[in-house]
Amino acid sequence: MTGATAGRGPTVRVLVADDHPVVRSGIIGMLDGEPDVEVVGEAPDGETAVALAGELAPDVVLMDLRMPRLDGVGATARIVAAARGGATRRGPHVVVLTTYDTDADILRAVEAGATGYLLKDTPRDDLVAGVRAAARGETVLAPGVATRLVTSVRTAAERPTAREAEVLALVAQGLSNAAVGRELYIAEATVKTHLLRAFAKLGVDDRTAAVTVARERGWLP
Repeated sequence: MTGATAGRGPTVRVLVADDHPVVRSGIIGMLDGEPDVEVVGEAPDGETAVALAGELAPDVVLMDLRMPRLDGVGATARIVAAARGGATRRGPHVVVLTTYDTDADILRAVEAGATGYLLKDTPRDDLVAGVRAAARGETVLAPGVATRLVTSVRTAAERPTAREAEVLALVAQGLSNAAVGRELYIAEATVKTHLLRAFAKLGVDDRTAAVTVARERGWLP
């Protein structure tokens, strides 16, 4: 961190990455009124975010997930990797700020190295507090995201076998059990067995729900 504000400690330098100009302006406006927070740059896509993170050395990057050229997860992974490879500087810390809160999105962001995960409807005071906490290296999670993350970790051991994943992927393409069996050279009864096991792991009881939940958990593309 650089700079200081009397009674507030070091100034938190922030880079805002979002492909929507109006959203970027809104976020910057929310942060600009804070005496200990300085927005040092803004990026309209992931590639620019990575470049500016290296050039401007912010303490925190507020990162959207859906962006052109390079998405938020890819940009986060590259920023975190560059920071870990640095010899003299720690950070920046990446906080995902998005409208998406599916299990798959949350897990991908955390696995990429994000320090936090906030939603765009986060109240201003909570956003500012989250930026300060992230700058200190603390984990920042929106209400509900923490619970979903814990649940996802607990169910990680219940991921489908390779064959169950193959069956689910073909079912997601609209194939019948018989067609799946022909595609994988297995009996239709075996397909049903794999599906029933996948249903149990997913906590569902029909094919449509299985595909929906499997995608949310990142089991399917």
